[in-house]
Amino acid sequence: MADESDMRNELADLQTRADQVADESLESTRRMLSLVEEVSVCGRIKGGGQAWGANQDGVVNSQPGARVMDEREQMAISGGFIRRVTEDARENEMDENLEQVGGIIGNLRHMALDMGQEIDTQNRQVDRIMEKADSNKTRIDEANQRATKMLGSG
Repeated sequence: MADESDMRNELADLQTRADQVADESLESTRRMLSLVEEVSVCGRIKGGGQAWGANQDGVVNSQPGARVMDEREQMAISGGFIRRVTEDARENEMDENLEQVGGIIGNLRHMALDMGQEIDTQNRQVDRIMEKADSNKTRIDEANQRATKMLGSG
C-alpha cells in the first residue's frame, strides 16, 4: 500500500512538473510572438522612398532564383516542433506558435539575404564610382601640371 501511495504521489509530482514546464514554454512562446510583432513594426516605415529616391539609378533590386529547401526547412514546414506527451491544447498552441515563429524567422532570413545582395550590388557600384574618381583625379593632376608648365614657359 505504501509503495502504491508513493508511486501515485511521485506520478502526481511528475505531472505537476510537466504541466509547469509546458506552461512556462507556452508563456515563453507568447512573449516571443509579442516581441516579433513589436519588431515587425520597424519594417513598416512609410515615406522612405522620398528621402532615398525611388529606383532612380536603374539598378535591378532582385534577381529571380531557384529556391532550394534543405531538410530542416522541409521538417519545419511539416510541423512537429515539439514532442507530444499529453496531446492537449497547450501542446497544439505551442506547436502553432513555434510554426509562426519559424515562419517569421524564415522571412527575416530571406530579408537578410536580399539585403546582403543589395549591399553587394551597391558596393560594386561604389567601387566603380571610386575608380572613376581616381581616374579623374589623375587626369586633373596631369592637366594642372601641363597648365603650370605652359604658364611658366610663356
